Amino acid sequence: MSEDYTKVFTDNSILVNRLQTLLNEEGIGSRILDGIESARLAGFGVPTNSVQLFVLNTDLEKAQSIVNLYREKINS
Repeated sequence: MSEDYTKVFTDNSILVNRLQTLLNEEGIGSRILDGIESARLAGFGVPTNSVQLFVLNTDLEKAQSIVNLYREKINS
């Protein structure tokens, strides 16, 4: 992943995809690195919470508040 991106969230694909949708609704682009799918294709196993969400460093401050609210919601 390019150094222009910062990892903001790691969990399972369902939670990561939902957060990506919330960020997209606010005009914040993001990228997903799916370690599970990559490992499956290579014939390896990884933990189920190996999906990572990255946002551009220029959007990091705006994204962080959305990520924090999302974490609170899923942990309550």
